[in-house]
Amino acid sequence: MRESVQAEVMMKFLVSEELSFRIPVELRYDAHDPYAVRLTFHLPGDAPVTWAFGRELLLDGINKACGEGDVHISPTEPEELSDVHIHLQVGGDRALFRAGAAPLVAFLDRTDRLVPLGQERTLSDFEGNLDEALGKILDESQQNERNAG
Repeated sequence: MRESVQAEVMMKFLVSEELSFRIPVELRYDAHDPYAVRLTFHLPGDAPVTWAFGRELLLDGINKACGEGDVHISPTEPEELSDVHIHLQVGGDRALFRAGAAPLVAFLDRTDRLVPLGQERTLSDFEGNLDEALGKILDESQQNERNAG
């Protein structure tokens, strides 16, 4: 079974109202991390930069403005399926990208065929991983108490 989906789309990096340039952006979805999508931006003269955020955020942002914190996604024309703005922010640094909705929808459709929306939990052993992590923390805590006493 295939475990990941990749696509490359061209996006506009909107530096200002007067200046923008097209850059390749790699979209990646991995069944081992079924809730997230990764976008790797290949900016001229810089090392590639990868952002990971919720697959549902990307899906919802195609149709309506959404997002909290560092990632906001919204349609440029809410009444029609056209382009999407992706706003990324780290501290005071911000970047705005514009992408066609069609290639994003095609990518999301491929991710849905790999792991249907709502079925992520069946692939992700979130509870098992959480139990294991909590067990390690408790063991470490007990070990530290024995060493201190």
